[in-house]
Amino acid sequence: MRTAAAYAMPSPNGAFEKVTIERRELGPRDVLIDVKYAGICHSDIHTARDEWGGAAYPCVPGREIAGIVAAVGSAVNKHQVGDRVGVGCMVDSCGVCAPCLADEEQYCESGATMTYNTPVDPAVQPGGHTMGGYSTQVVVTEHFVLAIPEGIGLDVAAPLLCAGITLFSPLRHWHAGPGKQVAIVGMGGLGHVGVKIAAALGAEVTVLSHSLSKQDDGKLFGANHYYATSDKQTFRELRNRFDIIINTVSADLPIDSYLRLLAVNGTLVQLGLPENPMSVKTFNLAAYRRSLSGSMIGGIAQTQEMLNFCAEHGIGAEIELISADEIDGAFDRVVASDVRYRFVIDAATI
Repeated sequence: MRTAAAYAMPSPNGAFEKVTIERRELGPRDVLIDVKYAGICHSDIHTARDEWGGAAYPCVPGREIAGIVAAVGSAVNKHQVGDRVGVGCMVDSCGVCAPCLADEEQYCESGATMTYNTPVDPAVQPGGHTMGGYSTQVVVTEHFVLAIPEGIGLDVAAPLLCAGITLFSPLRHWHAGPGKQVAIVGMGGLGHVGVKIAAALGAEVTVLSHSLSKQDDGKLFGANHYYATSDKQTFRELRNRFDIIINTVSADLPIDSYLRLLAVNGTLVQLGLPENPMSVKTFNLAAYRRSLSGSMIGGIAQTQEMLNFCAEHGIGAEIELISADEIDGAFDRVVASDVRYRFVIDAATI
């Protein structure tokens, strides 16, 4: 086994510690990546602090990974030493079920192997669970390694491996583009990327945020309109307006109020994961043949499409670069919504 430096959470109520972890030796289809940058997403926080339950410790989060190929296995043909690459939320899947064969590995019927906190054979990852990108190196099966085009910096590309594909996938699936009215609910780490992508796709983009405090940023990122949801007039003025509403907020929202903003055949896509069950008045769905749906990340092929699209259109995340010893404080600031718009760890400081 090879070793790597990493930052790990030792327990749900602990603080991050610098540790040495083991990575498997390269198999024929494996790629060794020198991590350069690792984004922080809210799922990292939920998992490290065991807010969803079932966390395994030591926990090394990180599923927004950008780096450089350091070595490849004997049968690798997609990547070579020196390539700019990324790793997102998944590092393996069964490869043979219907979703996997349809390039939707995120819906693998056997359950995709996530980049961290998924139980695996100790021969694959010593310790018996996957460990993510808050580390100096990762070893990943070739199929799950993405090429990062030259047109985008590795630091601003890292958050695209989770936040970018989380927004790109539903925008593509529900055909955001010219002639479509798209609303993005929330202008945080997810929402700001969604605004950029929806605008680049050619849609007319509206931001629905609690206040107007980020209005200038929203317009800069490509939004055509910006409304405060704290103003009741917003929900009257925008009634029956949107073809697609993407909700990035995990708080409990008055979902019926948002459903009434949909046009005929419109869809509200839930990305945020609120703590409490959601209930809706079915009339708000039936009256205009509206739909309420959800979405996860995209598959590997679509993630590569997203990276190519973002590079072509000059899209990267808005980031605050931090050192590894600032992770605990960054977690607290994410919870307090005190970041514009994504923290990224400089792996050189690990």
